[in-house]
Amino acid sequence: MTALAGAPSALDRRQPAVRLRVARPADAEALAALVQENRAYLRPWEPERDESYFTVDGQRDNLHDLAEAYAAGEMWPGVILVDGEVAGRITLNNVLRGPLQSCFVGYWVARAHAGRGVATRALGQSLDVAFGALRLHRVEAFTRVDNHASQRVLRNNGFTLVGTSRRHIHLDGRWHDEHLFERLAPWDDGVALNPPV
Repeated sequence: MTALAGAPSALDRRQPAVRLRVARPADAEALAALVQENRAYLRPWEPERDESYFTVDGQRDNLHDLAEAYAAGEMWPGVILVDGEVAGRITLNNVLRGPLQSCFVGYWVARAHAGRGVATRALGQSLDVAFGALRLHRVEAFTRVDNHASQRVLRNNGFTLVGTSRRHIHLDGRWHDEHLFERLAPWDDGVALNPPV
């Protein structure tokens, strides 16, 4: 039996397998293809990029910089895999230690995977990294006030709205207000600096 036009097939309705791993130099070609293919789709949400960013060499340079920051403990740079293929990026940025024990999360998923729960599951897995392996206490995220899809992803992962930063980021040719969201570690008791051993 043929599926009706416009109706999702059983294959389309299934949940794709989503997992994260640390980005590596071998991802340069796949990431270059994704950022080229999704350039217009991501433009409203991403900073302006030099043309070299959309090339394999540009992605290789970016991955090299990420690897150095990862080695220094400043970030956790991940790729989002859907059914084993690179489908986006997720990064725990600006890891702060000492009395803060926090980071910011940023992510994007290729248009072909939007609306399928991929970003929600990827963000959930990144929280496991943040609160588990990295032993952080807080993860924060900014979204443009009109980025309702990203706000749903955050709320679905237990983030709460903290407030709004006026003209916080320059994207797509102008300054935009952004909402700040936060999520505390599940082990937070208001006292402990680090999770129990």
